Amino acid sequence: MTTSLPSRVQILTAIINVAKKLGRPPSRREFQRETRISENQVSKYFANWNEAVRGAGLEPDKANVRIEPSDLLEDWGKFVRRNRCIPTFYGYRKEGKYSPDIFKRKFGAWSKIPGEFRKFAESRPDWADVLAIFPSTSAHTQRPESPEPSQNETVIDAGRPAQLHKKLAKGRIYGNHINFRGLRHEPVNENGVIFLFGMVAGDIGYSVESVQAGFPDCEAKRQVARGKWERVQIEFEYESRNFRDHGHPLEGCDIIVCWRHNWADCPSNMEVVELSSVIKKLLSDDEKG
Repeated sequence: MTTSLPSRVQILTAIINVAKKLGRPPSRREFQRETRISENQVSKYFANWNEAVRGAGLEPDKANVRIEPSDLLEDWGKFVRRNRCIPTFYGYRKEGKYSPDIFKRKFGAWSKIPGEFRKFAESRPDWADVLAIFPSTSAHTQRPESPEPSQNETVIDAGRPAQLHKKLAKGRIYGNHINFRGLRHEPVNENGVIFLFGMVAGDIGYSVESVQAGFPDCEAKRQVARGKWERVQIEFEYESRNFRDHGHPLEGCDIIVCWRHNWADCPSNMEVVELSSVIKKLLSDDEKG
């Protein structure tokens, strides 16, 4: 049995009914709690919550009390304490007190918030239990995250410095040369990672069952002993830290397959297959063979 999505008129009617119950225009979170109509369903018809309230013939709350960064970080920390994990963008949007968009306006990318919280809480003993949940950077051997080079920065390619040039509007982008089994260039995006994984899956003990558009991207089996296989869920990313930046939940995924592993605080229970390293080994094996 499928449940039909609410129409624009039904959403406006629901806003009016909740306003009557509360005696004032509802906040977005109050509306969701009273009606079970999600933020995504509302955003299908309205650019923002205030527009939806005005569409119902009501005036949005003008209080606009300033939300301090400390208020945001405290609620973020309470989420970590309750759930014993670092929240994803979508996880916090579902359970947090504030909109994740406010965090982005205050702190920038969602991925920066753990660092901001650490600075906020490191001198406060009452947050020691929350900081203890954070993954330890020293426990990993991943490469540190590095910024993208600017247009005028000199980079090293195969041992030779090269000046970066401005990209042409319609220019096609290629990766460095690898000449691996018919693939001339390194991947430059997630699609290239998917293609390359398909080329080498058998070499590294994987059998692909299905690939889909939704999360996670791939279901596969991998050989764990002679004649024995286990089922795994795989998410493809160009860089491993994209998994974090895209707000994917840790639940429901076993392995990140990427071209470059650059997520320094990758959780210890998340396995990462870095194809750039895999290719080096396979190229070496091919030469020996």
